[in-house]
Amino acid sequence: MTTQKVYLDHAATTPVHPEVAKVVLNYMVKDFGNASSVHSFGRTTRKAMDEARERVADLINANPKEIVFLSGGTEADNLAIKGVAEAYKDKGKHIITSEIEHHAIIHTCQYLEKQGHEVTYLPVDEHGMVSPEDLLEAIRDDTVLVSIMLANNEMGTIQPVEEIGRICREKGVIFHSDGVQAVGSIPADVDALNIDLLSMSSHKLYGPKGVGALYHRKGIKLVSQQTGGSHEYRLRAGTENVPGIAGFGLAAKLAKEEMEERVSRISALRDKLQYGLMQAVDHVKLNGHPEKRLPNNLNLSFEYVEGESMLLNLDMKGIAASSGSACTSGTLDPSHVLLAMGMKHEVAHGSLRMTLGRETAEEDIDYVLEVLPGIVQRLREMSPLYHKETR
Repeated sequence: MTTQKVYLDHAATTPVHPEVAKVVLNYMVKDFGNASSVHSFGRTTRKAMDEARERVADLINANPKEIVFLSGGTEADNLAIKGVAEAYKDKGKHIITSEIEHHAIIHTCQYLEKQGHEVTYLPVDEHGMVSPEDLLEAIRDDTVLVSIMLANNEMGTIQPVEEIGRICREKGVIFHSDGVQAVGSIPADVDALNIDLLSMSSHKLYGPKGVGALYHRKGIKLVSQQTGGSHEYRLRAGTENVPGIAGFGLAAKLAKEEMEERVSRISALRDKLQYGLMQAVDHVKLNGHPEKRLPNNLNLSFEYVEGESMLLNLDMKGIAASSGSACTSGTLDPSHVLLAMGMKHEVAHGSLRMTLGRETAEEDIDYVLEVLPGIVQRLREMSPLYHKETR
């Protein structure tokens, strides 16, 4: 069997779009001026930033003046949560989030708990879905912020954000959503979804790493988390990453233009992969909502197999996948997302996340379907538990 290279870890990062790479290189080598400089070199890069701001805003139906460029999704989450907590501390110190958020949210909330804030972590159902009713019950008079992700990074479940945002709007509570995995993959209209703050990351939508943005609805107060200058509407001090921002802007433009075609093609390939594996391998469970999920995300649990062993064997065959968030891949703990969904530890350890991208081809899916069932079977043959439970 010929080994080929197949990348199915687009939830971790995406390859930079070739057209985006050209733009990034241009602003690194040719138009390299500091966007805060008043001379022609600075004016050229300032114009590029303005265009990028318009493109990112257009992707989510926002005003360009509501886009704050940052270093990525983690910084956007930190600015949103800490910024609101500090700005509204006199109103209250209660924050609501969910048990399945990215660690950029959970760890930030845990930090604030040490500073005297109180955080409610909402549970999820077996599909990883937050209940709007649970949220409504959890909101108090001193609640200042609700942070619920638009779509989960591990198993792709799309949350009922529109209804959550409506509840927050009615209760006068600020609503932040981590849109890092969703923006660029599915429509994310901040007005239609009633979102006040939305985190985004360039490298999840075929843009460069090291740049992201926070949508900041006009009228929402934020305390800057970085001092040193008046950049980005006084919310993010520091010389702007013009090459990254320009690349992010073009990536956002291309994502909007190509979204319909991408969704149709990638979701069809994902379904082919899912159904093919479920027919070829027994004791397999789909993680996440069967319908309300990102078009490129497939998260499966293979019972009686460890996810790490599957990943190593797949890698030897040239196939890249993951067992969860890239930000926790260095730990041996099972996914906190799957555990929150009620999954047993031993089953959660056998999870495999395969996320497709714009360059994924049908031959790639055929190759995975050819390789993975045999890997699972060989690993199960070495598992005493498998023989005990299935004989």
